[in-house]
Amino acid sequence: MNSLSKALGYFAFITAELTVLFLGISTIVALVLMYIPHEKLRSWLSRRGVLGNVIAAMVGSLTPFCACSTIPMTLGMLNAGAPFGPVMSFVIASPLLNPIILAMVAAMMGLKASIIYFTVTFAASVVFGVILEKTGGAAHVRHVRLKNSMASGGQEIPATFGGKLKASFLSAWSDFRGVLVYLLVGVGIGAAIYGYLPQEFVARLAGPENPFAIPVAAVIGIPLYIRAETAIPIGLALSQKGMSMGAVIALIIGGAGMAIPEMSMLASIFRKRLVASIVVVIFATAVIGGYVFNLMPA
Repeated sequence: MNSLSKALGYFAFITAELTVLFLGISTIVALVLMYIPHEKLRSWLSRRGVLGNVIAAMVGSLTPFCACSTIPMTLGMLNAGAPFGPVMSFVIASPLLNPIILAMVAAMMGLKASIIYFTVTFAASVVFGVILEKTGGAAHVRHVRLKNSMASGGQEIPATFGGKLKASFLSAWSDFRGVLVYLLVGVGIGAAIYGYLPQEFVARLAGPENPFAIPVAAVIGIPLYIRAETAIPIGLALSQKGMSMGAVIALIIGGAGMAIPEMSMLASIFRKRLVASIVVVIFATAVIGGYVFNLMPA
């Protein structure tokens, strides 16, 4: 099979698989969230102590929010007086642990990769949320009030299950249309890597034998990342060319957590020092996750 045929086959198969995953997971999560009011989520996040951080990380892992909705919810929690530590656990967990990323990692790279990814990022969200609170991070929150348009409850939720299911699918379809270009870009780059990039080249630079491959991959993930739908197929293609799975995990965590658009939006509510601290936290999480994965038995 020539390189073009391999690339086209990869493109068609991965595009179809990611489409089904995205629509299915997004519909299910949107349906579940219709039964959990935002006010209820905020009340859960108001718990103090380590338990509050754990609950916040759990909420972040169940909510497939992008930065455009994570930031308003973060503002709403801060303005409502929620403890700073749990809010930071939510901010860290939300982009890293949304169900779409976990499902894609499981489908593309295996259940083991998804479990390790979840365990490391969840633990980091809890621990670093506590650390950021204990080190006085709350002093670096800008005095920004939530606009009324953001504070509104959103669109009306249908009364019947059938109506909720239809609305959930339409919401998932709308989200899918919004990310389709990014998905196709990621799969296209992954297909080109799969079909044309020499395996020996990737294995030499980012294989298991290179101890610096993981931190380098975490940094590379920042500009590479547009959305998870872009980064994951690229990481899959690189892993099939010899990149260590630890480096792939580091690339996904680094990109998902330190995406430039999200950091820019965080800078609108947090001062530079706190934003820099979040970047360091995500980088540490990516590197730790990568090394932990490589140390696990095959």
